[in-house]
Amino acid sequence: MNREELKRYTVVQQVMDHQLTAKEAAQTLGLSHRQIFRLKDKVAREGETGVIHKNRERKPAHAIPEHIRDQVIGLLASDRYRNCNDVHFAELLAKHEAIHISPATVRRIRVGAQIKPKRKRRPSNVHRPRERRSQAGQLVQMDASPHHWLEDRSGRISLHAAIDDATGKVVGAVFRPEEDLKGYFMITQQMLELEGIPMSLYSDRHMIFQSPREKQTIEEELAGEPVPLSQFGQALDDLGVTHVKAMTPQAKGRVERLFQTLQDRWVVELRLRGIQTIEEANQVLPALIDEHNRQFAQEPLEDDSAFIPLQDGQYPEQILCYRAQRVLGAGETIAYKGKTYKIQTVEQQSIIPLKTRVSVRETLGGQMFVWYNGVSYPLQETARPKPKPKEKTGHAKGPRTPARDHPWRQYNISRVPQRT
Repeated sequence: MNREELKRYTVVQQVMDHQLTAKEAAQTLGLSHRQIFRLKDKVAREGETGVIHKNRERKPAHAIPEHIRDQVIGLLASDRYRNCNDVHFAELLAKHEAIHISPATVRRIRVGAQIKPKRKRRPSNVHRPRERRSQAGQLVQMDASPHHWLEDRSGRISLHAAIDDATGKVVGAVFRPEEDLKGYFMITQQMLELEGIPMSLYSDRHMIFQSPREKQTIEEELAGEPVPLSQFGQALDDLGVTHVKAMTPQAKGRVERLFQTLQDRWVVELRLRGIQTIEEANQVLPALIDEHNRQFAQEPLEDDSAFIPLQDGQYPEQILCYRAQRVLGAGETIAYKGKTYKIQTVEQQSIIPLKTRVSVRETLGGQMFVWYNGVSYPLQETARPKPKPKEKTGHAKGPRTPARDHPWRQYNISRVPQRT
């Protein structure tokens, strides 16, 4: 009998001995008037056991069996599910082990086994959340996260990802050895082919997104000179996408929280799939994206999508590419990265005038072409012409005799003092 039950028995016994009224006993125990009479009848029939709950020491019908509890504890302590949070661990148990328990049950078992959580509970968010956009495609946030995604099986690699602000849907992702322009081009191409062109794109102020010469002087602004754009900025300008650069990480909190979720989950998922290299990780990435979107994406406030499909003549590989300015040389050739290329014109294409400044573009696949007046001209590598050797003209030089007034002629050995 515990302290609470002993108190009940004592008060009920006082009622039976006419030391307290039923009303006073109800106020003392915090029970109803009727409950006091029921307890009085039980004590009269059963004695002290009348105040003890009948379910004491009785195992609940829905209790977790001991062998299941032991199995869960073993899996929690194993390397296979190392660093899983409670919610993700409950999902993995149902998926891989056919054990269906709630995250709260996982937490109770973990606490009972004195297994520490992956991290302490997150503090309350001090930043006021920004409301989501109402339509899909109105705003896409983009960033990269360098992390040990493959743990000790590889070094740090960078996950490039883009998320729609209205739905929380991942519209593009790829693993790269480091944060680079090619990674952002690749996830942008995924977005264009699967969803379309967004209205605006939100990023940080990395040099990939912002040209070092982007800040103009007052004279340049007054002269109306165009703002120099980075390679990525030029591609967005061709697509008609408004580029917004965040001042702080909190400003693009949607994609920052996405990486927190993915670091919690995808590190374990890649381990369970036995992924060893970045190439293997990119192969399973579409399946991971689909699972994430099914679980976390939500419906936008408005059904109409702001994504614009690619128009005829818009080819992502010709827009999301490396660009450089060159002057067309003789024989319709240009020099690029130490090699010489010749323009391959089609019958109906106009000829580019000599010494014209053109845009040389290299696709992610390594194909080369020239962009001039909205038309692409394919390039083919050609051998660089060797310069002709210069022929020497004139007679061969013979021995030269100094003139009579040359200083050498004025030298007389007799003027040199001789040693005796």
